Amino acid sequence: MTDNVPAIHTPVLADAVLELLAPRNDDELMIDATLGEGGHSFQFLSRFKKLKIIGIDADPEILKIAGYRLKDFGDRIRLFSGWSYDFFGEYNQERRPDTILIDLGVSLYHYEKSGRGFSFLRDEPLDMRIDPANGNSAAALVNNLPEKELADLLYINAEERFSRRIAGEIVRARTAAAIESSAVLAKIVEHAVPKEYRHGPVHPATRTFLALRIAVNGELSGLETLLENSLKVLKPGGRIGVISFHSLEDRIVKNFFREKARDCICPPGTPICKCRGCPIVDILAKKGITPGPDEIKANPPSRSARLRAAVKIKDE
Repeated sequence: MTDNVPAIHTPVLADAVLELLAPRNDDELMIDATLGEGGHSFQFLSRFKKLKIIGIDADPEILKIAGYRLKDFGDRIRLFSGWSYDFFGEYNQERRPDTILIDLGVSLYHYEKSGRGFSFLRDEPLDMRIDPANGNSAAALVNNLPEKELADLLYINAEERFSRRIAGEIVRARTAAAIESSAVLAKIVEHAVPKEYRHGPVHPATRTFLALRIAVNGELSGLETLLENSLKVLKPGGRIGVISFHSLEDRIVKNFFREKARDCICPPGTPICKCRGCPIVDILAKKGITPGPDEIKANPPSRSARLRAAVKIKDE
């Protein structure tokens, strides 16, 4: 990987993100908690000339791409390598952010350029780690999990309705040889599902690859921690926006904001609130914002995106 690799990812819901999270004052600080190739940050820095951004990403290779893309903004952008839930949990910066953006999608770079087996359309080592230096790879899970645990993983993480059939076929295949490549795994899944499911509009391995990617990177298990830690750091009066890409993610984000927006349910006359239900945030765009047909046509990966946002009222 070299620093002059061009960005290939188009940020989703860019207009809605810019509108909802636009700075309200001069010299604000924004944290792009999942920087990726820097698409959203590039647009914010280009439009709002006094805005400063801290960009975080767990993948050191994609951080190089973002750094190259954003280099002309000088000291208005600072980059941090690591997981954003850790960054917020250990936050020690001089000032609290006015805005936080969390884009939960995986960059097109990972599918097309990383060589880590994110895509079932390529023959690559079955890795799927955002941070390739830490954690178990997808191959480790596929080759070592007991059949029931593997089936549960596929169903819980991606609601794969043929999870048991797929897990059984994986276990049978790995007894002959370890499953080490994305192409081999995709063929196994295709063979496991019913014939009518093999030729539908969605590739039959889509949910299997999604479930493994989520497990490898702790995308669901770490999401609530990320939301909690980021909201604590956010300045009162600040805004937080979260873009999700599948129903399980979106449900966690929606429920988190709903809980933080809940009114007090203590009995009338209670001198001190004990239910912790006093609103912490005010939700923006109650049903979330999804891309229109023009954006989906121009940028197909945006089709499943949903943006939810909130204004922080006070610290807990």
